[in-house]
Amino acid sequence: MAKALAIILVGLLILVICCSSSNRLDIGKIRQVTDNLEVDDVEGHFKHFMQKFGKVYGTTEEYVHRLKVFQANLVHVMSLKKQDPTAIHGITSFADLTPEELSRFLGFRKAYSNRVVNQAPLLPTDNLPEAFDWREHGAVTPVKFQGRCGSCWTFSTTGVVEGANFLKTGKLISLSEEQLIDCDYKDNGCEGGDMLSAYEYVKARGLEADEDYPYEELGYRHKPVRGPCRYQPSKVVATIANYSRVSEDEDQIAANLVKNGPLSIALRGNVLFTYEGGVACPRICPGEINHGVLLVGYGVENGLRYWTFKNSWTDEFGENGYFRLCRGVGVCDMTSEVGTVST
Repeated sequence: MAKALAIILVGLLILVICCSSSNRLDIGKIRQVTDNLEVDDVEGHFKHFMQKFGKVYGTTEEYVHRLKVFQANLVHVMSLKKQDPTAIHGITSFADLTPEELSRFLGFRKAYSNRVVNQAPLLPTDNLPEAFDWREHGAVTPVKFQGRCGSCWTFSTTGVVEGANFLKTGKLISLSEEQLIDCDYKDNGCEGGDMLSAYEYVKARGLEADEDYPYEELGYRHKPVRGPCRYQPSKVVATIANYSRVSEDEDQIAANLVKNGPLSIALRGNVLFTYEGGVACPRICPGEINHGVLLVGYGVENGLRYWTFKNSWTDEFGENGYFRLCRGVGVCDMTSEVGTVST
């Protein structure tokens, strides 16, 4: 009896030791296995990440928290490398952020579901060029940075109007996203908005130049939902006569791009946080349609047709601020909310 009791006590002691050890994070060496993917020495990758992107954490608790977040994101990167081999996915500046924090760098929100928007007329598609890029024709301003503000919709909107204004006047003027954040009350500033709704504001009010109504960029700090509207009609430099929704047919999207200039696009943007280059063809784009970007061109690489998009996460993102997605398969629902304007 005494021998049996001793065996039970030893077993309980081993169980207590194992359970207490499992609740501690082994910072020196972590081995995470998910879906047969192994990631070794997470802290080594994490320290390199911190050095590369200048990350500093004020407390040990914050360091451990960000290491755990980084660990989960690193496993996600490894998974995407297998699922999306035509793109380069890696550790980017977003790798220590939670899903909730990442959502602040998106921001597309449909203004209202039952609105009636003109449908763009169907265009001939027989003689489209094999490749086209508005950057090569001077219709695209440098890449900008929305910061930790859900204002992607404003950058998509201004990009379209900048291109259309260039086609009309021959002048490329960087337009004000801050004006849309502060003054377009049908949308929700840093809490999100809709390009097609923003066009209604631009049609009624016009846009000032970015230099006259500059973006209050706070880097990675939280930006207020909106500031006071400082719109001055006398400083408007670009207007539109109308706007319309483009067909979901990708040949029609290409035809409208070539004829009318860059187009606004809404898509499922979560997959972009790990993107570093190449043509992304993810089998699954998680999340909802949540990011507004600017379609500027298309082309073919090694037999793979692709679209080229301008993002609003600085020119350090992706391919000098741009990214490419497969063309012809509606990847990440990029055909669902396509907008164009006329001047």
